Amino acid sequence: MPEWINTLWSQVQGMAAWELLAVVCALVYLALAMLEKISCWYFAFVSTAIYTVIFWKVSLLMESALQIYYLMMAVFGWYQWRKPKGEAVALVIHCWTWRQHALAIALILLLSLLSGVLLQQFSQAAMPFLDSFTTWAAVVTTYMVARKVLENWIYWFVIDGISIYLYLDRGLMFTAALFVLYEIMVVFGFWHWRKQMQELHPSAERQAA
Repeated sequence: MPEWINTLWSQVQGMAAWELLAVVCALVYLALAMLEKISCWYFAFVSTAIYTVIFWKVSLLMESALQIYYLMMAVFGWYQWRKPKGEAVALVIHCWTWRQHALAIALILLLSLLSGVLLQQFSQAAMPFLDSFTTWAAVVTTYMVARKVLENWIYWFVIDGISIYLYLDRGLMFTAALFVLYEIMVVFGFWHWRKQMQELHPSAERQAA
């Protein structure tokens, strides 16, 4: 049997029940987010809460801290997606302008550079700059999801693609396979959101330019 299959199987066997539950909830969250269902944020909260404890127990303190941010964003996302009392519709899918994207990308790159340098100097982090990029990009993109910005799916496609490389490099075959599935799901998510946006506002994409 090939070595990578043995590695993948050993990781599946070694996953704790709580970790499996967190993975399942994360997948349900993404599927529901694709369908623009507000209930996605409940699953995001549960998955993130579990990962907060898991990462803390294995001494991944920065990852645990990032999960706390995700917890807050799950609450923020639910608040943003709910239909306000007295209003006809909830928050709708929309595009950012190129200036907003330029600012977001510049912020991601700057923070990635700064934290990458710090990690390189004061830690034993593997690939500190790529690791920093995926972390800060995820922070910004999670906010985009909460605000129903269409292009969040494009950001996630890039982030997840780089994450696959990182996980493969570290021998995390199961997690890499999970992110391959994410890559497929975000493509469908983009096209579904785009269709929904065009049905409500046919000229929305042109106006965002």
